[in-house]
Amino acid sequence: ENAILFFAKEHHKKTKKHLSQTFLYKYLAFLDFTSLKEIGKPVLELTYLAFDRGPVPKEIYDNRKNYYSSSVNFVDIGNNKIQIIAKQNAKPDLDYFSPYEINLMNKLIEIYGSNYVDTNMISDCSHKEILAWKRTYEKNKNGIIDYSLTFKEDIYKKGGELLTVQEENYKTYEAIAKA
Repeated sequence: ENAILFFAKEHHKKTKKHLSQTFLYKYLAFLDFTSLKEIGKPVLELTYLAFDRGPVPKEIYDNRKNYYSSSVNFVDIGNNKIQIIAKQNAKPDLDYFSPYEINLMNKLIEIYGSNYVDTNMISDCSHKEILAWKRTYEKNKNGIIDYSLTFKEDIYKKGGELLTVQEENYKTYEAIAKA
């Protein structure tokens, strides 16, 4: 909820436009998959689906018409389009995020929070940047994206000494999550 509010407020601040569901989904996916690629752990740990226009967080997508939050409204504007609008005086609690994560969220706003970036452009960028989406989409359209597909090689077939720090961190994160 704090990440959603952050992106809704900051996107609106930069573009003077309310955050669309497409932009929200891409911001969240970039946040998770970029951090996974850079440090070996997704920030939000959402479950993503490999939809035609890029990764979509299942937990939010499945509840988009009934989403309740004390800080944002999901407003149906017709044609299956939803805008995410921050409630007045709502502020994200950034204590939930590390300095790295806050920096990454700000970086994503700097890159994509622009009047010249539209939903097609951010979707195209997600296709190019998120390898796990591409690999899943090619084999199983609309399927659940496996985070481990972020890495170029199969991390389960690599010997321990050949793993990158990020791959090793992900395997540790995954083992802890399953325990």
